[in-house]
Amino acid sequence: MTTRPELDYRTLLVRALVLTVLCIAAVLVCYIWIDRPVAFFVYRHHINTIRMFRWLTYPPPEVQNWSALVVTILMVRRAWGPFLRWQKMLLVACISLIVADDFRISLGDVCGRYWPDTWTHDNPSLIGTGAYGFHPFQRGDDIGSFPLGHACRILGFATVWVIAMPHSRTVQVLAIVLCVPMLVSLVAMNYHFVSDVIAGSALGGIVAMYAARLARLPTP
Repeated sequence: MTTRPELDYRTLLVRALVLTVLCIAAVLVCYIWIDRPVAFFVYRHHINTIRMFRWLTYPPPEVQNWSALVVTILMVRRAWGPFLRWQKMLLVACISLIVADDFRISLGDVCGRYWPDTWTHDNPSLIGTGAYGFHPFQRGDDIGSFPLGHACRILGFATVWVIAMPHSRTVQVLAIVLCVPMLVSLVAMNYHFVSDVIAGSALGGIVAMYAARLARLPTP
């Protein structure tokens, strides 16, 4: 007889697979029809010179840099009693972020995609050198555009809170207000393609779903 936890994980797996299929379809559409026009539009209209967009790219790496310390502090705090609900959610969100970004690095090596523009170490790019496409199983920072690490971090962190508080409209609105501008900024700076954002967001969301389930937070 199948136990309830097994049913829960089977349902979660189905949802993750459906999200993956939808993500792949969206990535293919963007790769063929959207990524290049958007990148050239940003370049021709100098959108990446708007400082606000650059500033919006800073928070996700900073949150990751502090996540390990936050986890350490929370584990020390646990020695004095059970977590408060918000403390448990913060712990799960930080761990989800770290795992999502590490998973992104692995997939980046598998996919091997060039960047939209040349912005560090003379990396090959669509705008800088005309390089476009995927080169699977080639490693290096010059072909690490896909999936987007910032999106993995953002969704890996924020989705945990949304899942843990499914009936809080404030949390949902706050997640949208904070996440969407940061995701848009990566495209507006020509750091990433639209499909990079989609893939990174899906990956971060899936990791967060599993993190919330493993921590026995409410799941969707």
